Amino acid sequence: MSGLVKDNIFGSSGLVVEAAGGLSWQPVVTASTVTVSAAKGYFINTTSNACTITLPSVATAGDQIILVDYARTWGTNAITIDSNGLNFQGSDDTYIVDYDTAGQSLNLVYSDATTGWTPSSDIINALEPVAPVTQKGIFAYGTTGSVVSMSNLVSSSGVIASDVTGVGTARRLPAAASYGFDKAIFGFGDSNPLTPVSMTNLVSNSGVIATDVSGVGTARYGLAASSYGTDKAIFAYGNSGSVTNLSNLVNNSGVVAADVSGVGTSRDQLAAAGYSTDKGIFGYGSPGGGTTNLSNLVSSSGVISTDVTGVGTARRLPAAAKYGGDKAIFGYGLGASATSITNLVSNEGVVSSDVTGVGTARYGLSATNYGGDKAIFAYGYNNQSMSNLVSNSGVVAADVTGVGTGRYYPAAAGYSNAA
Repeated sequence: MSGLVKDNIFGSSGLVVEAAGGLSWQPVVTASTVTVSAAKGYFINTTSNACTITLPSVATAGDQIILVDYARTWGTNAITIDSNGLNFQGSDDTYIVDYDTAGQSLNLVYSDATTGWTPSSDIINALEPVAPVTQKGIFAYGTTGSVVSMSNLVSSSGVIASDVTGVGTARRLPAAASYGFDKAIFGFGDSNPLTPVSMTNLVSNSGVIATDVSGVGTARYGLAASSYGTDKAIFAYGNSGSVTNLSNLVNNSGVVAADVSGVGTSRDQLAAAGYSTDKGIFGYGSPGGGTTNLSNLVSSSGVISTDVTGVGTARRLPAAAKYGGDKAIFGYGLGASATSITNLVSNEGVVSSDVTGVGTARYGLSATNYGGDKAIFAYGYNNQSMSNLVSNSGVVAADVTGVGTGRYYPAAAGYSNAA
């Protein structure tokens, strides 16, 4: 399981609904993991450590399990419910369910395949799933003067690995985003100067790039992509011979949908990132010449909003990534000249004013989130291989000499929920 559902039924301790007869109580559990069975009750003691509780992989209607906070320590060391392939309160096993209130007790009853396990209590809070955190990243494609298909993985500690010979058509100016909680997709780009393509390449949760998939939608380059809706992605804008405001949604299986007529100013050479838990933002770019500082928010259902007058220096060819769990950062780019300025984006999608950047001014780079709540900028014009880490408070660090072939116009996205 990956992801998070915080306090999804309890806001404080409460009484467990009376159990059905015949429940068999088990010895106190002190281990960090335990697999439980139906028709049994468990005292879970997390005094010394958190505990992951794995539910049965097969259940029938009426099956019941009770879990009790033995030492009133779940507030310090929470329990995590692994529903083991079955649904939990209508959500699938993609999510983690955490209970972290001291004195909680759970009476879990299985209903059916749709709802799965349902907790019963005299205190009920709304179920609020939060997207899993992405731990690793990948940079891929770009040009050294000639287009390439190489990639470089980024570890959960922000270390860029050496070149991996890429799979798929070599190209520059593609876009990339996370999807499906722990995977990524690269799409579109320019396979030769001014030759747009619409192919995509999926990235597995182990960072392996798949072969070309014939794309859906108008071939273009210089577009951007963002995650949205916790497990989906969106490509938008770009240049198909002229600038566009088209968009293409990507479902949680990595399937790209047909063109949607875009909202907002047509442009290319922009950047995009996710923010909040389920939204995205596109910003900056070139509307067929010159630069802009416009932005467009993306709703949790993948709808792009109208232009918002931007804050900060108008520029093209910046990069953007999510950081801090629910915020985003735009950085670098080409205005009157190459810049190293950054602009933070709040968890409500508000772009802040310029922050004087750290590191070498450049453009045509890319960025991805990593390590759950941090980000990294890397590469850029002209054939840079340097990178700059971004802390979970949005502070950009000094240049780190990069690993791998220096290049510009690559794309990047987060993948994997495992550190």
